[in-house]
Amino acid sequence: MAVSLRGSNLEKLTEQVYDVLIVGGGINGAVAAAALAGRGVKVALIEKEDFASGASSNSSNLAWGGIKYLESHEYLLVNKLCKSRNELMRAYPSTVKEIRFFTTIQRGFRFWSFFVFLGAVLYWIMGRFKTASPRYYTAKDLERREPVVNTSNAAGGLEYSDCYLYDNDARFVFNFIRTSLNYGCIATNYVESVANRRVGELWYTTARDCMSGEELQIRSRVLINACGPYADAHNKLSGESTDYHHLFSKGIHLIVDRVTDNKRVLTFFASDGRLFFLIPMGPKTCIGTTDTQVEDPEVGVTPQDRQFVLDNVNALLDLDEPLVPENVIAERVGVRPLAMQGEGGAADWVQLSRKHVIEQSEHHRHLTIFGGKLTDCLNVGDEVVDKVADMGVIIPYPENRWYGEPSSSQRDEFMLQARLMNLDALTDSSSSESLSERFWRRYGTAAFGLLERIREDESCATLLIESAEYTRCEIELAARREMVVKLEDFMRRRSKIEQVIRWENIESAPGLKEACDILFGEQANLRLQEYLSRGQSSQ
Repeated sequence: MAVSLRGSNLEKLTEQVYDVLIVGGGINGAVAAAALAGRGVKVALIEKEDFASGASSNSSNLAWGGIKYLESHEYLLVNKLCKSRNELMRAYPSTVKEIRFFTTIQRGFRFWSFFVFLGAVLYWIMGRFKTASPRYYTAKDLERREPVVNTSNAAGGLEYSDCYLYDNDARFVFNFIRTSLNYGCIATNYVESVANRRVGELWYTTARDCMSGEELQIRSRVLINACGPYADAHNKLSGESTDYHHLFSKGIHLIVDRVTDNKRVLTFFASDGRLFFLIPMGPKTCIGTTDTQVEDPEVGVTPQDRQFVLDNVNALLDLDEPLVPENVIAERVGVRPLAMQGEGGAADWVQLSRKHVIEQSEHHRHLTIFGGKLTDCLNVGDEVVDKVADMGVIIPYPENRWYGEPSSSQRDEFMLQARLMNLDALTDSSSSESLSERFWRRYGTAAFGLLERIREDESCATLLIESAEYTRCEIELAARREMVVKLEDFMRRRSKIEQVIRWENIESAPGLKEACDILFGEQANLRLQEYLSRGQSSQ
């Protein structure tokens, strides 16, 4: 079923001239597609791998206002990011949730601990008081409130609020892709742009289906490069020259069993001086991040990266047993594409912020999106629409609200139906939340179809993979609506199963084969063996 959705979109890519073709299915491409399609523009999007397969699925899962940029006096950026964070909280109340950041300041730190607290107060003010107020703690207060923190060298600390994504970042990105599909965008994954040329008023993009090897030609009036870390390479492919380019900073996270039952982010400054987080991830904790300049976006976790994170967490926490590599359940690694004006790597890349730049090339009707943060994604979408309009594309519905969860009345109706059928009584005992809350947060109005499926067959509410909070009917829905081409797409990005369950438990899960049967039909065995081989080679 997933292949039929993708297959029909592949055919449609060549059938008409699109107002806009977007190359890249990370957060920037996804919001651009949703914003344009939601306002009536004819849009196509192609992504050479899976949606959100790069930097957009390897973040810290935070939607934060950029408190660290206060230190470099980027007050306008912090103000903008706080406004963006607040809008995400308002528009996605089930997904973007406030969480407390519990911060420890060590003796000898470059700022007095109370001065850091005053910075948090300023941050709260710039955030328009939309979150709980910050609080200052002495070292004894820190120890009493969070015993797992090593306070032997603590000067003091504070607690303030920001936001995190209840589900994973890749899921958040895909929901923008799904929104764009709902508005008529023709989006496909595993389709690579291999050549672009401008002829008259049109761009002609030669693309390759990475699954079959077949080539197709897509025509569009505007071409948008949303390739993230690969934006510079794609511009070379298109013959485009830009003022901005990217520098790359590699960041990694390690996922381990939960280190504290308190549901808040533990924040420190690592030995290299940058922020260091321990972030709740369901029954696990995500630890990081590193900040290493690299020349190439193709990166992996090195033993040195892993040891840096483990050394810091062991020094900063008072654990019964130190964490060792064997405690690592999964790893996340990606590059932050940092926008820099001019070429070369001579700039102080550590000081470069994550602000985005949308550059209109001198070549007619071409945009490149540089840099960016997940927090600022809604602004990217709106700015892309404005720039496309400036290039002469008619925006049929300029006032349409293209983002956000369905209305509260629709949610109330869903919850009423869920109560009347006693849905939550079917929630598995190992689940961290009720089925009704989970269904609505993940699928919005599409969750009504899940209720109907469970009415037909109550067994559809059972979990297929032990400890993974995905029911049979959710996997059926993914097969129909989420363009799952490879098993990794579902296990790593549509869900976070691969990040919270050890590999040996995944490959031995009795429900894995059934999930493949649902997702891939006749190709189930092929996709399962492909997935197992990939996992074994990475161990």
